[in-house]
Amino acid sequence: MNEPILNAGDDPVYSRKVLEMLTVANEYCLFLDKAEDYSEVELLSFLQKIAPLIYLKSILLPEIEVSDDTAVEHYVNEEQWESLFNLLYNKFGEKDQFYFIDLHEKSHTDPVKGSLAECYTDIYQDLKDFVLLYQNPLRAFKENAVKECRRLFETRYGYRLINAQAAIHCLQFPDDDSEMIF
Repeated sequence: MNEPILNAGDDPVYSRKVLEMLTVANEYCLFLDKAEDYSEVELLSFLQKIAPLIYLKSILLPEIEVSDDTAVEHYVNEEQWESLFNLLYNKFGEKDQFYFIDLHEKSHTDPVKGSLAECYTDIYQDLKDFVLLYQNPLRAFKENAVKECRRLFETRYGYRLINAQAAIHCLQFPDDDSEMIF
């Protein structure tokens, strides 16, 4: 009997869903790598548009079984994180701060203060690590890149995307009839 030939599209590590996520993550990272070149308005407009794509592409990532769970590297260091955070924080100015209800806390009735710069820098760190790890030619690194990206979406950056998106929506479409807390 002939065994079916495995096409790249049949392999979850090289699937269309992974490649689309890689494309969106790369676009996000490339834009933020040049954030100093953009105005606050351009940054907010870009983030408002790409955040839903990141969320959608992240939730569609397949579950991956890894062959070697030690094939993991992290690329964004503390200095790079702080540099991007400070840049975004200064660009956003007084608009950086927002409030949200943290549903993970026992008392989810008290608003928690958030920072757009912190949210988007954390997302950058997770996605940049994903993009760079996936570029490693060894399959085990690609497997871990996808698995870790999916895990971080579920436990960390997915929630940040939603909270920051709500804040940006309010900034982009303010309700003149009510007082905003920013």
